[in-house]
Amino acid sequence: MTILSDRHCVAAAWFGHHFGAALPRGLREEADAMSWENFVATYSHTAGPLRLGHWACTDTERPAGRLGPEARNFRATIAVGDHISTSTTAASGPIAALTAMLHDRGVTLETLTFHQMRSAATTATFIRGTNGIRAEWAMGWSEDPTQSALRAVIACANRLLA
Repeated sequence: MTILSDRHCVAAAWFGHHFGAALPRGLREEADAMSWENFVATYSHTAGPLRLGHWACTDTERPAGRLGPEARNFRATIAVGDHISTSTTAASGPIAALTAMLHDRGVTLETLTFHQMRSAATTATFIRGTNGIRAEWAMGWSEDPTQSALRAVIACANRLLA
């Protein structure tokens, strides 16, 4: 069985083979002997009380080529447990916007470390975040870099809420 098809190979080796880079320092040590399958189940943890539904930047009248330092407007549907609602906020980017929306719902998350890496087919985003009490690593995974980052934020918040 090759490293390309073996879900049970060591996470660091799998990631290095597909992305040509090492896992972020700190996470590398935590995941030292984990299989890729267990690594994804642990750090890309989509189950939890917090879920992100629809996400959009609502500044359709401002083309990306004409953006300056001013904030952009974002809208999201977020579920915390059984409570689902829509939020809007202005922020410098998607991660800042989602973090502000979570804060408005009483979910504290400060990003301590951010790494984003692309392969030929996908983007992996790694975030180490804290709620002021403890810190956790998380991973988001998507073809779209923004969705990858948003998924990492949600995974990190869920790990902190666990």
